[in-house]
Amino acid sequence: MSDLGAATLEQLSEHVAMRRVSSAELTDACLDRMTGAEAGLNAFITILADQAREQAHALDEELRARGPRGPLHGIPVSLKDLIDLQGVPTTGGSRLLAGHIARHDAVATAALRRAGSVFLGKCNLHEVAFGTTSEDSAYGPVRNPWDPARSAGGSSGGSAVATVKAMGYASIGTDTGGSIRIPAAACGCVGLKPTYGEVSCEGVIPLSRSLDHVGPLARSVADARLLFNALTGITRGHRAANAGRPTLGLLRPYFMNVLDPAVRAGFDAALEALRRERVDVVERAIRHAADIAAVYLHLQLPEASAYHAAALERQPGAYTPPVRLRLQMGRYVQAEDYVRARQGADVLLAEVDAALDACDALVLPTLPVVAQPIGTESMEIDGASYPVRALMLRLTQLFDVTGHPAISLPCGRSHENLPIGLQLVGRRHQTPALLDVAERVEQLLQ
Repeated sequence: MSDLGAATLEQLSEHVAMRRVSSAELTDACLDRMTGAEAGLNAFITILADQAREQAHALDEELRARGPRGPLHGIPVSLKDLIDLQGVPTTGGSRLLAGHIARHDAVATAALRRAGSVFLGKCNLHEVAFGTTSEDSAYGPVRNPWDPARSAGGSSGGSAVATVKAMGYASIGTDTGGSIRIPAAACGCVGLKPTYGEVSCEGVIPLSRSLDHVGPLARSVADARLLFNALTGITRGHRAANAGRPTLGLLRPYFMNVLDPAVRAGFDAALEALRRERVDVVERAIRHAADIAAVYLHLQLPEASAYHAAALERQPGAYTPPVRLRLQMGRYVQAEDYVRARQGADVLLAEVDAALDACDALVLPTLPVVAQPIGTESMEIDGASYPVRALMLRLTQLFDVTGHPAISLPCGRSHENLPIGLQLVGRRHQTPALLDVAERVEQLLQ
């Protein structure tokens, strides 16, 4: 069993199907890690030990009787604690929802249940998904697996940590401004945000309904594909004819202007490695990139505030102060600003579409910085000071605004051994094609 701690979902799927290892054994091993040395990382809010063991034993019996349901049969996974699992609390990382029990599975949960996944528990997160560091949570901060004094990224921080440390072999998170890709980059795993609307958000506590996405955090691109297929009902894989030598569009202006030296060095080294493998890299630009943050905030803030309006009036003290402040800010966005932001989103969408012309994917870093110490509010890059929250959203939020599929994969380490993430962006409604490119890039960078 010890050698399976580093296994991919693909490898485990074969082991389970061939009955070399049981779902019960995998589940016990994950639960041991969750409650052992890794418990200090605070990746979980709710651990479902008895329920998971019962589910695993039932799936082992089903495998013996009828064979596997598919590649996720008996595989232990986790859910971000925004996503409903019937009969289990959904807290959103907030005191506000203490005692709330989900009456039904979310659509995403139901899809994984049909596929035969084992649910180990609900992962910690930045409160109500309104943050990029996973440190403002009623259940304490999530800690980075490579340096527990540092942030795991957010808001799906617990999901990334659980995946990296084999407290489950994958997790399902949400992404509104980068909340799957940011922790994937900070912790060193793969994080996929599919095209907007491709995976249903029904049964998921919303942050901003026009920007929210559901997607997987996994150990490899192939694993992310298996989860994406299960979430969307795709029954067979997809391989593009030109995935062996993709053309990548490098977003340079704005996106490469503000980077920590360690991230710049790691990303440049990854690009050079791809060029050595004869991957074509051509430069692309987003004309209105300087407007991204304003468009994003004028959409996200009022939508979040509207959803939480009643609770803000009734129980404002139930929120952590930083999250409460951001929710209250949304009340002051005027209707005309929201409408202009919707128009701006349309402009940015067209510009991303144009940048993808004659390219298989766009390429850029995922995060401008490596994971920062918990509590860091600002940092200096090239002599200028930037708020950490704005920095961590800087390179990801555009693709929530436009809805294009985007994926983060590891592309090296800093001198402090902290992960660096490379982001690929594909055409809308062509997430399988993006996964083809990402799988090839992953192979070339190994």
